[in-house]
Amino acid sequence: MVDRMDQWVGYLNRASGIVASILIVAALGWGFFFSSRSMGTRLRPAWWLDLHNWLGGTGLIFTVIHVGLAWSDTNAGIGLQQIVVPGTSTLDRWGITWGVLAFYSMIAVVFTTWPRRLGHRTLWRIVHLTSIVGTGLALLHAYVSGSDATHLIFRAGLLVLVGFATYALWLRILGVMAGRSADTKRRPARSSP
Repeated sequence: MVDRMDQWVGYLNRASGIVASILIVAALGWGFFFSSRSMGTRLRPAWWLDLHNWLGGTGLIFTVIHVGLAWSDTNAGIGLQQIVVPGTSTLDRWGITWGVLAFYSMIAVVFTTWPRRLGHRTLWRIVHLTSIVGTGLALLHAYVSGSDATHLIFRAGLLVLVGFATYALWLRILGVMAGRSADTKRRPARSSP
């Protein structure tokens, strides 16, 4: 009976990690779509932002569930120190470290929406940009540490997530470049003194 319970904890651990990865990438992509205005303007911006915040918050909740299940899974061999301190895992040092760093990045991004409301837009942007690195680390953690990483369907799913995030990031970069180009065209030319 104990072995079956450990098996179920392992299954739930993997499932929560997969769902967390999907939600994190969806939040990142949705944020890029929202900020680049590439999806049109028919929907109210508040709706877009609410969905982005919901995806990020739900992704964090599933990540907390994943971390808690990894800690309670006796077959995983992960203790509290490995969950809290990066680089202390002896089983899969880099894979677990990337997961811990991704988790800290997510916490920082989700819980620092208040600096933007207080007028600290630059701080908010810097912290929010860490979500790109954090998402990359989370996907790297899934690829290296995931027990399903050898399965073709898992690798294909990770490839789809990377492709979606890359596409959304590319749209955002193109939007920034187009905005800068439009700004330089609108500025009047200065005359020489």
